[in-house]
Amino acid sequence: MPEITSSLFWVAVLQIIAIDIMLGGDNAVVIALACRKLPPEQRGRGIFWGVVGAIILRVVMIYFALQLLAVPYLKIVGALLLFWIGIKLMLPEHDDEHGNIDGGTTLMAAIKTIIVADAVMSLDNVIAVAGASHGSMVLVTFGILVSIPIVVWGSKLVLTLMDRFPLVITLGAALLGWIGGGMLLSDPATPRMLSATVPYASYVFAAAGAALVISVGKWLSIRRGPRTAIEVLAPTTDHNL
Repeated sequence: MPEITSSLFWVAVLQIIAIDIMLGGDNAVVIALACRKLPPEQRGRGIFWGVVGAIILRVVMIYFALQLLAVPYLKIVGALLLFWIGIKLMLPEHDDEHGNIDGGTTLMAAIKTIIVADAVMSLDNVIAVAGASHGSMVLVTFGILVSIPIVVWGSKLVLTLMDRFPLVITLGAALLGWIGGGMLLSDPATPRMLSATVPYASYVFAAAGAALVISVGKWLSIRRGPRTAIEVLAPTTDHNL
């Protein structure tokens, strides 16, 4: 576990904050949808207690994830999941992803909706934060406490930046690939000789993971573009026939 005075600690904190911002934008949308039916005077309380409950639940989930990542091969599985999450981050999103979030008409119903939805949607976040935390719950808790308010109250700014500057999304996907590559090397089942024989092995694996995510993500985005156009044109052609 890195010391709080070390540069590694603060680099990991920045990674956790970046992960929460990149993968947590949906949480702000869920909070807004869950509280939209509340009376105006209750919306502030609904958001506050929903966020508090979501933070507590996520810290508990990450705690158990950290224990599981000590089991051989599970870091490898987690790394592969991070690669896929990073690739998905680079693909176009659907506009109707949150259509099934129903706002509660009471304060408790809204809080429950926020907590349950956050738990369901946070698997990618939990895996990524667990991989970036180097096994430290101090890092996890500190990073989440700092990043959640940014996500909730600064999500519009973050989403605007992501829309205007696609490079932000690419960097976020690369970060997930970087963490995944490092997890591959640190799994108990990975031969120790790799670390000993490959110069700067941790950086090599991390950089390879980042490059893999970016290259596959861009390739799938290019492939998806033409296919979408064909699917849009096909019904028109059939109708004319």
